[in-house]
Amino acid sequence: MCRLFGLHAGRRAVTATFWLLDAPDNLAAQSRRNPDGTGLGVFDAAGDPELRKQPMAAWHDRAFHCEAHEMTGTTFVAHVRYATTGSLDVVNTHPFLQDGRMFAHNGVVHGLDALDERLRYEGVSELVDGQTDSERVFALITAATRRHDGDVTAGLREAVGWVAQNLPVYALNIVLSTATDLWALRYPDSHELYILDRRNPAAAFDLQTDRIHARSAHLAEFGSVVVASEPMNDDPGWRPIDPGELVHIDADLAVNRRLEFPDPPAHLLRLSDLSPTTQAAQQPRPAASGRDE
Repeated sequence: MCRLFGLHAGRRAVTATFWLLDAPDNLAAQSRRNPDGTGLGVFDAAGDPELRKQPMAAWHDRAFHCEAHEMTGTTFVAHVRYATTGSLDVVNTHPFLQDGRMFAHNGVVHGLDALDERLRYEGVSELVDGQTDSERVFALITAATRRHDGDVTAGLREAVGWVAQNLPVYALNIVLSTATDLWALRYPDSHELYILDRRNPAAAFDLQTDRIHARSAHLAEFGSVVVASEPMNDDPGWRPIDPGELVHIDADLAVNRRLEFPDPPAHLLRLSDLSPTTQAAQQPRPAASGRDE
């Protein structure tokens, strides 16, 4: 399944190094376990966004390798994509950028014709460059946020509420950020999402799975909050985000957790409702090290 990662360092710009697909084995040799794209986004000290995205099919490239990305900023979003909708192209690679906000998604939303009609009604169809359900959902959130004068929490509440009532949904796990704030949503209970509170760090910042690895000397000293698809080390502070819970982390690293969506989607999809290809993309990939991801 797709991997999500969000990091908020508060008002202080910090430097962090990321490796996406940091697996111990030869990724080209293990091609069929490899994903369909990686992306990393950051808001720098001036509040400007930068995206580094690479669509990939590693089995087509024997020279494929894991590259370290050192970036400096206040908020970071990383995503490893397993495609269910849309071609392997940079326009379909997360994170996406709209109205100065970054967005990444893990899950499946069907009913894209109905969603496209809604986007036309909202006048935001031009925000969608690719074919993914993710970018369309982001455009709906953007439209609702505009209607609420830039209130992202209200925009998320309205847009996700509409999707939950009107479209077939398997999973809608979201990380959305600005230079000053970060939001995370787990909905419903199909995929897990975790939060790690490091506002009072007591150890080095070195978080790693077989797909995303993040390290920062600055964050061994300064506070931060992390959201990820799975615990990335043995820190006992990792906590699951509850199904339907929306987490908001502000510029001062205050964490607000609220159950916004207590009920499952009206048209909840089960794994058996998905195509074989989409089913496969929703399953955790076996780790080469022998541990579960």
